[in-house]
Amino acid sequence: MAFSDVSLTALRVFREVAERGTFTAAATALGYTQSAVSRQIAALERAAGAELVERRHDGVRLTPAGHVVVRRAAAVLDQVDATTRELAGLPDERGTVRLGWFASAGASLVPRALATLRETHPAITVITREGSTPALARALRAGTLDLALLASAPPFRPPDSETPALRLRTLTERSLCVAVPATHPLARGDFADVADLAGQRWIAGSGDERVMGVWPGLDERPEIAHTARDWLAKLHLVAAGCGITTVPASLAAVVPSGVRVLPVHGGPAEQRRLMLAHLPTPLPEAAAALATTLRKAAIDALP
Repeated sequence: MAFSDVSLTALRVFREVAERGTFTAAATALGYTQSAVSRQIAALERAAGAELVERRHDGVRLTPAGHVVVRRAAAVLDQVDATTRELAGLPDERGTVRLGWFASAGASLVPRALATLRETHPAITVITREGSTPALARALRAGTLDLALLASAPPFRPPDSETPALRLRTLTERSLCVAVPATHPLARGDFADVADLAGQRWIAGSGDERVMGVWPGLDERPEIAHTARDWLAKLHLVAAGCGITTVPASLAAVVPSGVRVLPVHGGPAEQRRLMLAHLPTPLPEAAAALATTLRKAAIDALP
């Protein structure tokens, strides 16, 4: 079979694999069996005459040929979807922007920026979804996201090691803070000293607690009292006096009552960057307008 004869189904399956990072996750998203996904990828590789994915114990990684195919597949599938919409008499989607964001950005920055965009560019439609940094980077490369808000911690490495590198724009850089109950002894001051964080009970995020929820500079094994993925759940646990947690400074304006957000003094600075990422190609007009709005909203939120 020549590559010109591959099916749209195979291209859609391949794009899903590229975005999800594993055959299993792609199969779940598509409602297929894993073996069906594997067969589609194998057929696509035979048509291409090259391996498109490197199969590893932790998932798959696109080969150079795979990057070519996913880039072209994204363009083809977008054109097919646009044709389908036009034939059905549905509105043109050129004014639609697909935005990905990390968890805490959805609590303040994203809603604020979207409200502004509705006033300044009412014809633009924005579709958003939350994701981890690896998932958002894969989605950008698969062509299923146009822009992604990413959080980065020192040493501020790129979100992935693929080439060409994603284009990254730093929107803000601020220090990590701690959220404490209003009744906690630390809440009596205007800041927390890093030495006072020793021996505290922590509310961590799922995954690596030293990245999500526990102060990174601790030189002791932290006591994890609770683990929660959702930011609102973590902050309400803080308000209930169940422990303390780390938060980006941008969340200070939206924490529930009973919570104080404090800067931390002493020890190495724990800086966090808010970055906007996209493919290294010119942004369409609608995406560029959203990028400008996000940048302004991030800057306006600075104290």
